[in-house]
Amino acid sequence: MATAAEGTSLVHQAVQAIRGHIREHDLKVGDTLPGESHFASMLGVSRAVMREAFGALAALSVLDVANGRRAKVGAIDGSVMATSLDHAVSTSQISFLEVWDVRRTMELRIAHLAAERRTDAQAQKILALAAAMPGASEDRDELARLDIAFHQAIADASHNALFRQMVRSYAPLMEVAVPQAWETRATRAEQLATLERHQALAQAIMDRDPKAAVAEMESHFDASIDDLMRGKGRG
Repeated sequence: MATAAEGTSLVHQAVQAIRGHIREHDLKVGDTLPGESHFASMLGVSRAVMREAFGALAALSVLDVANGRRAKVGAIDGSVMATSLDHAVSTSQISFLEVWDVRRTMELRIAHLAAERRTDAQAQKILALAAAMPGASEDRDELARLDIAFHQAIADASHNALFRQMVRSYAPLMEVAVPQAWETRATRAEQLATLERHQALAQAIMDRDPKAAVAEMESHFDASIDDLMRGKGRG
């Protein structure tokens, strides 16, 4: 009978074998893999080991597994990164401000690319989201939803798949941070300044002006980080 450590080692070997099969056969998203029994026979392990390996890879979105059909190669999924980030923040391994500093660096590049590569439809969507924010300024949940969608739309317009997923991974943290930042904007003037920064950024992307888009994104993040710092100071 295998010990727990041996079982873990067998599952690890099975995971590596599945990933190796994907690489060696140059499989792409949606391609079908052999079943658990194929790998169990090849590796000389039980179906239970393979089931655990398939489940582990499904949890990471490496595989797309559903009852009644063979496993398929999964697509990159920002929600996996989101879970890891949320865990790291909630357990104080990293801070909100560290996350926002990384976001700031990344999203300056995203704004540059979006201004260069956006389609007309994408630019219109970004403008529409910015225009919708003033009407939601009293509803923090709706404002957070619009803000998340705004940044995701800019990432989509960058036409870089990794940037799209990385921005998606920040969504759970934004659901907390956006309302917190808004709570620090006590005056209408402060709120309007924030809304105007979103609109100026959207317009720079519409105008295909990468330099202005980067400047507006930088201003937006600097102000947001200052707001979060003020919020921490009040706590």
